Amino acid sequence: MLKNSILPRRILSVGILTALCLVCALGRAQSDSQSTPNQSSGTSQQSTGGQQSDQSQQPVATFKAAANVVSVFFNVKDKHGVLIPNLTKDDFTVAEDGKPQTIKYFTAESNLPLTLGIMIDSSASQTNVLDMEKQVGGAFLRQILTDKDEAYVISFDISVDLLQDFTRDVHRLQNALNKAKINADFSSGGIPGMGGGPVPTQNAPGTLLYDAVYLSSHDMLAKEVGRKAMILLTDGQDEGSRLKIQDAMESAQKADAIVYVLLCADRGFYGGFGYSGEGEMHRLTEATGGRVINVGNKFDKLRDAFDQIANELRSQYNIGYTSTNTKMDGSYRKLEIKNKQSYKIQARAGYYAGVSSSD
Repeated sequence: MLKNSILPRRILSVGILTALCLVCALGRAQSDSQSTPNQSSGTSQQSTGGQQSDQSQQPVATFKAAANVVSVFFNVKDKHGVLIPNLTKDDFTVAEDGKPQTIKYFTAESNLPLTLGIMIDSSASQTNVLDMEKQVGGAFLRQILTDKDEAYVISFDISVDLLQDFTRDVHRLQNALNKAKINADFSSGGIPGMGGGPVPTQNAPGTLLYDAVYLSSHDMLAKEVGRKAMILLTDGQDEGSRLKIQDAMESAQKADAIVYVLLCADRGFYGGFGYSGEGEMHRLTEATGGRVINVGNKFDKLRDAFDQIANELRSQYNIGYTSTNTKMDGSYRKLEIKNKQSYKIQARAGYYAGVSSSD
């Protein structure tokens, strides 16, 4: 069944995101005693579209207090990065905050329905790579989506736009990608770097990346169940977001969404100014069980990166356990899955007990 629209086409509101920042700040101030290195405690209960939803009609979100069941999707790789199939429950151990947990169920979820968000950076720095992203991204969607899966498309630049709501129709998704256009706010013409050209400045509201991740998590994925992932096509540089990387990361963790970042960068755009977003993208992906793949402006590298993600999403394991910590207090719990053969585990770093981004 197709999902109902959650966001209007233009989902970013300066006023709303200002309110979100205030709520985030207040939440942190009230919960300093519970904070962890991966935790910031503020999220808003306000929907960006201003639309009221019937709570009785929404699916049950992950980690509700009544169940106290933790479910983790993850990949297993050898030292060369090759995916390892055909493992069993006995090959793994799981710990929460350092305390061993009893695995209740274990499956290889290669055919479980997938909800996927494609996030495409349409700021000025992507001018020379945007068409490549549209073409390869569309091919990926045709490859990965089955009749059970759904996806949506969001673009972000000086605003955040929902170009296509949840759909199984790959043609609609491709059309949405094609709608993404470079959208920048340059105050005047002239020489780049002297107030006229596409050289980013620290305070220029040009790439609302963190806001886009927050809104995609909170308004799109938080109310969904099952396997959920976001793929960001971006150079990783945020400029002008009202929210911070920690807010974006926390929202994605609460939505139980795996985040992949395909680092698409036309480095010549930045000249000698450089950019600093890659480190933050590693934080975001490592916290959620995804990873960063650096493709630069190379078509073949981007296509290969999408192939890698497709293989990982279709080669996941799923572990479930009932936490021995019965307190559903919204605190952050660190997860650690280990393989007895010492294979590498690619999984989210933790979860927030008893809450989701929709709470």
